[in-house]
Amino acid sequence: MTHRYRLGIDVGGTFTDAILIDESTGETRIAKVPSTPGDPSVGFLEAVERILREGGADAAAVGYLVHGTTVATNAIIEGKLAPCGFITTEGFRDMLEIQRQIRPSLYDLLFEKPRPLAPRYLCFGVPERLDATGAVVAPLDERAVADAALQLKAEGVEALAVCYLHAYLNPEHERRTREIVHEVFPEAVVSLSSEVAPEFREYFRASTTLINAGVRPVVERYLSSIETRLRGAGLRGQLLVMQSSGGVLTFEAARTKPVHMVESGPAAGVIVSAYLGGVLGFDNILSFDMGGTTAKTGLVEQGAPTVTKEYEVGTAARAERGAKGAGYPIRTPVIDLVEIGAGGGSIAWVDSGGVLRVGPQSAGADPAPACYGKGGTEPTITDANLVLKRLDPDHFLGGEMRLDEEAAWRAVKEKCADPLGLDPVEVALGIVEIANSAMVGALRRISVQRGHDPRDFVLVAFGGAGPMHANRLAAELDIPTVLVPMSPGTTSAMGLLVTDIKHDYSATLIQRTDALDPALVDRRYREMEALGRQALQGEGAAHAGTRFERLVDMRYVGQSYELAIPMGDGPAGEALDRMLADFHAEHERAYGFAAPGEPVEFVTLRLTAVGSIAKPGLRELPAGRGGPEAARRAVRRVWFAEAGGFTGCPSYDRYRLSAGAVVQGPAIVEEMDSTTVVHPGFRAEVDRYGNLLIRAGG
Repeated sequence: MTHRYRLGIDVGGTFTDAILIDESTGETRIAKVPSTPGDPSVGFLEAVERILREGGADAAAVGYLVHGTTVATNAIIEGKLAPCGFITTEGFRDMLEIQRQIRPSLYDLLFEKPRPLAPRYLCFGVPERLDATGAVVAPLDERAVADAALQLKAEGVEALAVCYLHAYLNPEHERRTREIVHEVFPEAVVSLSSEVAPEFREYFRASTTLINAGVRPVVERYLSSIETRLRGAGLRGQLLVMQSSGGVLTFEAARTKPVHMVESGPAAGVIVSAYLGGVLGFDNILSFDMGGTTAKTGLVEQGAPTVTKEYEVGTAARAERGAKGAGYPIRTPVIDLVEIGAGGGSIAWVDSGGVLRVGPQSAGADPAPACYGKGGTEPTITDANLVLKRLDPDHFLGGEMRLDEEAAWRAVKEKCADPLGLDPVEVALGIVEIANSAMVGALRRISVQRGHDPRDFVLVAFGGAGPMHANRLAAELDIPTVLVPMSPGTTSAMGLLVTDIKHDYSATLIQRTDALDPALVDRRYREMEALGRQALQGEGAAHAGTRFERLVDMRYVGQSYELAIPMGDGPAGEALDRMLADFHAEHERAYGFAAPGEPVEFVTLRLTAVGSIAKPGLRELPAGRGGPEAARRAVRRVWFAEAGGFTGCPSYDRYRLSAGAVVQGPAIVEEMDSTTVVHPGFRAEVDRYGNLLIRAGG
């Protein structure tokens, strides 16, 4: 059977989204099912079965399936990593205990470092030593390796991380260690730092390797369970998983390097924002993805998502993202995201000082917001929006799910309004505005704190709750245009289908630019390109073209942080002068100053091998007469602070709005998977692809 369909499945904290694209007609179908936090694969398979059934598609006709998942992140946050052992150079056993001499909150006397990823009794130092050039100073003690492996086997560990000093320059000791471990402890899953993160700074490398080792058995079980059941259902196409850098990996590659999956789901949202910007002619974009559990913001500059190597994972890191030292660092490329606990299911509560707070706790998919009628009793942002009448209880999820207005009112009144002695409607507005304030802070962190002016960007708003809040956020930050794509609740799933296969490689090479060996740089890149070409050829079924993207981490000599500068395709010697100029300019933008007279050095060479995948196009709306009247559904009284209370507000069926239609605020635009709120003083125009463009103006 010829392959006709592409399928994207995005598992979120509250809903699992599916999107099916017919390659021959361009027709797109979407579906949402509640997530199953106890076992995410249940919701995943339910979404696959439902969308194929509703689309009348045969599983055998699916060419490839791309999956965005938080299973790796959740394992870290919930402390459910596989029992893990650690082998390192003798004398460095306490590396995981010492961590770094920084703290996320300078004056917090009660701050505790994150718990070590492997307890001290499962950490072993073995005699061996390489110097800073990779030369052997002391040979590997193979007997000590075997003894350590046997002790770890007796302790019942599943996974093992190996991180020797300077192994990024010479991996021989680590590779030999794996061979010895497999001889005496064959069932152990072994991760080597020289393969997972071949870069200098041993704690960062060790942390990345341990996280990879700890999530490997978890991810392996999850992907194998999904694959077995998909194959059993007749799906023969290629299975791919989204990675945190914005590319996709095959299931096979993801099993060995699952650390690349830590922000798998959220990355897809930034990728689709960049894709939409490319189609519509917007180069600079702030992506805003508000789902049921969290809100995530990312930045796209000149058409490319910003990628960071300074990323931390873990409970505390998630709670106060941006404060270094709160979690476990990982040294793999991750799309730069700011994530906060403000989703539709975030719980509002009154603290001991009598102050109204929102999040970071979430009602999630179970017990869900009070208005879902699943047993939840805590007031959430979704309940507050229902009290303000911004949601229509009869048209949620296209009428498939009826919201309980009384339960929402009762939750807000009993849990927040009564303790504060205030009117429930005022408190509901307070809940929404507190959440908005937190999200404005997240947007400032991703833009202003990175040296960007939000007024130069377009805000792309999606996720089930994103379009409901976006207009207010843009007004706060003076962002001139909000873009709400079609089917915003499943936009992240669309991002899974508009990205390419990617493999990331790195090699530390510390050399001053005035004493650079360009031939060595070129040789290292050729070696990484050979690895990338080999990996992509092994996955050749899914992509057409291959390209390589080169970056170099550069810094002023003596600095302890780097900036990534593109090298281009030519020889290193020819690119050097341009790269130096680019480095000074980027330093000026990022930090507010540059020092062109100071010596500069290369630190790490980075290569991304990209296998291009044909992208589905956006479907144009049939030409209409331009007026919104045909789409008007009803007029209801909705609370807006700008109007001083409840005011008459028309609601529109988005599927009946034609290209060119202009909706004047205040207005509510409803569709199956989301609701867009247009505030007084703003207008929403429908472009030829059905996107809503919200701008100021009566």
